[in-house]
Amino acid sequence: MDEIDSRIVEALRADGRASITAVAEAAHVSRANAYTRLSRLLDDGVITGFTAKVNPRLSGRGSSAYVTMRVEQASWHELRDRLAAIPEVEHFALVGGDFDVILLVRARDNEDLRRLVLETLPGIPSVRDTKTSLIFEDHDAR
Repeated sequence: MDEIDSRIVEALRADGRASITAVAEAAHVSRANAYTRLSRLLDDGVITGFTAKVNPRLSGRGSSAYVTMRVEQASWHELRDRLAAIPEVEHFALVGGDFDVILLVRARDNEDLRRLVLETLPGIPSVRDTKTSLIFEDHDAR
């Protein structure tokens, strides 16, 4: 990626619905050049898709938390599939440090969050323990 590609990516991160004309203007290139570069960025997997930013509270997910887990690392592939199937899990990552996995969970309410944290996650055999940090307010950096 060069600086022009970076400007194209930043323009799309700011507005994923931007027209190719707007992207070209933001990147200071012709429309044809922007289109060619965008196609390459998609083909190369640099841009993996386009998505909507959703307000969790207004979409019915009023309780949010980060959950860290210590897990049996040999079972990561199976655990990854199980976590991906849990509707309340918005994002998860295998990390290094004091814990192995971090989850961003968005639940309907505190009762739904409690069920997830105290029943669903501990019910997965490879999960050793969890720690939950409630989110009072969150913001996207971009």
